[in-house]
Amino acid sequence: MFNKRLLSICDSSKKWIGLTVLMNWISIVCNIALILFIGTTVDKLLSGNLNLNIISTSIFIIAMLSIRFVANFMSTKFSLYSSGEVKKTLRSTIYEKLLTLGVNYTDTISTSSTVQIAVDGVEQLEMYFGRFMPQLFYSVIAPVTLFAVMSFISFKTAIILLICVPLIPITIMAVMKIAKKILSKYWGVYTDLGDSFLENLQGLTTLKIFDRDEDKNDEMNKNAEHFRKITMSVLQMQLNSIIVMDIIAYGGSAIGILMALSEYRNGLITIGQVLIIILLSAEFFIPMRLLGSFFHVAMNGISASERMFKLLDTQVEDVKDLAQDKINQLENINIELKNVDFSYDKERKVLENININMENNKMVALVGESGCGKSTITNLLLKQRKVDSGEILLNGINLNDIPFDVLTKKIGFINHNAYVFNGTIEENIRMGKNDASLEEIYDALKKANLYEFVMTLPNKLKTNVGEGGSLLSGGQKQRLALARTIITNPEIYIFDEATSNIDVESEEKVWESIYKLAKNKTVIVISHRLANVKNADSIYVLDKGHIVENGKHKELMMSKNKYYELVTHQANLENIYKEDVEIEEVAVNE
Repeated sequence: MFNKRLLSICDSSKKWIGLTVLMNWISIVCNIALILFIGTTVDKLLSGNLNLNIISTSIFIIAMLSIRFVANFMSTKFSLYSSGEVKKTLRSTIYEKLLTLGVNYTDTISTSSTVQIAVDGVEQLEMYFGRFMPQLFYSVIAPVTLFAVMSFISFKTAIILLICVPLIPITIMAVMKIAKKILSKYWGVYTDLGDSFLENLQGLTTLKIFDRDEDKNDEMNKNAEHFRKITMSVLQMQLNSIIVMDIIAYGGSAIGILMALSEYRNGLITIGQVLIIILLSAEFFIPMRLLGSFFHVAMNGISASERMFKLLDTQVEDVKDLAQDKINQLENINIELKNVDFSYDKERKVLENININMENNKMVALVGESGCGKSTITNLLLKQRKVDSGEILLNGINLNDIPFDVLTKKIGFINHNAYVFNGTIEENIRMGKNDASLEEIYDALKKANLYEFVMTLPNKLKTNVGEGGSLLSGGQKQRLALARTIITNPEIYIFDEATSNIDVESEEKVWESIYKLAKNKTVIVISHRLANVKNADSIYVLDKGHIVENGKHKELMMSKNKYYELVTHQANLENIYKEDVEIEEVAVNE
């Protein structure tokens, strides 16, 4: 339960834990002083020697109660500070780890599990640091302090009480072995349920369309019932252990009281001292009893931390800081892929012996049938994946040696489902450059062919776009995403099927923007419509992970190989579609 790694991560919380323990100790010292005063007063009263000074007695009682009140208040405050430090530190640590992992963090942990650990898991660990850890140290100090005081009254009673106190942590250790397995399973089921819920929520429209929502509902109910049962097992374990600890605590106090009464009967102690022992015997066990109640929360936090450590222990490629002269070298970038091989499962090659030269300020198109490896190349360029063999060079610098934060400033990426955040048009664009001037924003909108539309809106840049850009059309969302990328002013633009799910009019506007950018930027495009890339400076044709030919549109058409087949096949399909539309129009007119 004493997790050194957690303490090392949350090093700043140590002082608050220490101060919390100190305040608790001061509180119990004040309590001991009041109980000793009551006991001696009873003895004096029974012996007829009572001679109280009301003023000094009142001052003493008020002082002890006031100090105890302040100590308890400060203990709660310091515990809160400790919790706050822990939450801030752990969530910052998780966030920083996710940043270093980049977009591939889902290879290690699912999104919903990350959210659950960062929210519920950290909340449990807040209790671990704010309550359990201070109570752990205090539970050691308090009995020793009470023993030191009580030993002067009745050494035998003090020894018996001190011996009984460790029975509670022994019970805790016995329960821990069972609890660790149950809670580990609990968190596994909990995060799996979260994964399932998030997936079903995101795919709810699809489930409705295929009328499978009821099936998924039944599946979720089964998972929820499984989670309920394991939650009941956790609660049952907690209640059973609390009963055992209560028996030990109250039983120990009872033994101490019986010993005190026995010594009083034998004339070894006074009635006032018996009263002191009775009142202090409970104090022996209360700290350990509280520790036991916090133990279950702490175990839950420890189980959550194991999943957090799994994320934090994920190996990240060690990329050294790129020297400034190397960074300066990343201007007017030429990209070269040399003998690149790649596979997702390390068995079936998705790309094999890929050699591509992408010259600065040129437009390069990657085309081919679905599954040929086009998007995989863009993933490699963005360092979302790493080549199995070969190398990717940017102006002669190996891509693996370029830090991710440097790379993202050089490459802008737009795909078919670029996300638009809930907020205004201006807020979405400023994600690319927070300190952008209005002139820069307007210029980005113009280059993305969205300026005229924005100017017709009543609130213009302050127009809210809704969650996921729900208040915009598909084409408008895509052009807003393009404007957000343009304002970052990257040297290289990658468009991966950027117009695959928008209307023809918007598609034309986006491609107009792409060709404008290609005049003074390096542009890499993947498009399902080959007519859109016929003006590219270079076209690379992929087939089953191999580059089968490359060149300009006219050259490739004249060679009448794979590219020619793809273009003619697509043109035939489009002609058939046009003919069908014309026939339908004639039928309607007749």
